[in-house]
Amino acid sequence: MHKGKSLGSTFATLLVFATPLIAQFGGPPLPESARPAQSLIREGKLDEALALYQKALADSPDSLPLHSAAGNLLDLMGQAAEAHAQFARAIELATSPDAKSQQQRAMAMSYAFAGDCQNTVKYEQMVIAYWVTREKEDPANAAYQEGEMADEAARVCIDNGDLDSAAKWYKAGHDYGLKQPDITPVLADLWEFRWEHAAARIAARRGNKAEAQGHIAAAKAILDKDDQLAHGSGRGESQSQFMPYLTGYVALYLGDYKGALVDLQKASQNDPFYQCLLGQTYEKIGEKDKATECYRKAAGTTAHNPPAAFARPFARKKLGAPE
Repeated sequence: MHKGKSLGSTFATLLVFATPLIAQFGGPPLPESARPAQSLIREGKLDEALALYQKALADSPDSLPLHSAAGNLLDLMGQAAEAHAQFARAIELATSPDAKSQQQRAMAMSYAFAGDCQNTVKYEQMVIAYWVTREKEDPANAAYQEGEMADEAARVCIDNGDLDSAAKWYKAGHDYGLKQPDITPVLADLWEFRWEHAAARIAARRGNKAEAQGHIAAAKAILDKDDQLAHGSGRGESQSQFMPYLTGYVALYLGDYKGALVDLQKASQNDPFYQCLLGQTYEKIGEKDKATECYRKAAGTTAHNPPAAFARPFARKKLGAPE
């Protein structure tokens, strides 16, 4: 059964730059003949990988995993319309509601690569609708996944400057998550923490320092009272690692570049989005070479999720790559 592992969420797990494309949201494996494309992608040989997928599709035109993998790759190459067409075909080929929801989620990420908040929301809502159908049989997981998908949509919106939509969907994610039957105190705290974390970032983007600092304090207070949420290893736990990202993000958008640098250097260096934040910070303090190195790292991601959807196009543009 598809359990909806959320690599896209800010809070799900640390991201590996070269996550295999077909593994982003589950699904059947690629045909044997197309699997070498994954190595080519990791080596940066995207044109060769695409040629391999195209050859495989000529032989297997109704292969869902091939269409999905080709869509992922086309997103990395900045070919949005072509990627959307591949995911549309993958959705058509899906033979179960579960499989269809996986491809709808992949389409949401395809629109994220194009910087399109509203179409990302549209397809994430389709995934949420799938999880609503699972509420009777799998109520705890359904509520969690509904919250994850709403947060994923919100993440794309905030990254692309649609702060009102981001606030709406982060609040929806909070509310979906909290409707889980018999929710544990740790998971209840998780959804409160995620909301405070998001609200602080939105306030900073709006230039409201006092409001941002208030939400940071609330987020910290949740972790201070819930050591399991802060440092545990269960689902949604180990959230303390995301505080340097939060404080660094807020500092950057409020103009405290030295403070941003200190905090962002404590955040994960394996996340391409964090590398973009670091790059912007280095630019602000006049360290162009260090900024360029951060953008090079971010541009190398081959993931297909919200951090990569922002980071790869943004970093490539900073490096002067053709759009």
